[in-house]
Amino acid sequence: MASPAFEEIAETFDFLDDWEDRYRHVIELGKAMPPLDDSFKVPALKVQGCASQVWLRPMVEDGKFDFQGDSDAMIVRGLIAILHALYSGVPVAEVGKIDATAELGRLGLNEHLSSQRSNGLRAMVQRIRDEAASRA
Repeated sequence: MASPAFEEIAETFDFLDDWEDRYRHVIELGKAMPPLDDSFKVPALKVQGCASQVWLRPMVEDGKFDFQGDSDAMIVRGLIAILHALYSGVPVAEVGKIDATAELGRLGLNEHLSSQRSNGLRAMVQRIRDEAASRA
């Protein structure tokens, strides 16, 4: 089962009738996310494989995974916020066990993102998994 924060997003998506409303909600999630300090927008934290610029700053506290992220594209900021809801607070050793494809599929993202955005989303998920695995 996903985190309560992710479940709340999934419930909101179930409530919204069409993809345009869901798309706007993703953008709102991105706007609500705190920006990443510019000092962390460095090549080492940049996610390769994204059409937009994306930075993820992984952190582990008390054995739980967390990260900060940012992008120059509002929809991508929203996707980062969704991934944050999915992974934040998860024990580091459990991050790799989350089936991100299935969880994100519940939101209908697979059918509505462009192939470039889908590839970027997969790159972000892989980066999160790799970062957690290196810290486990």
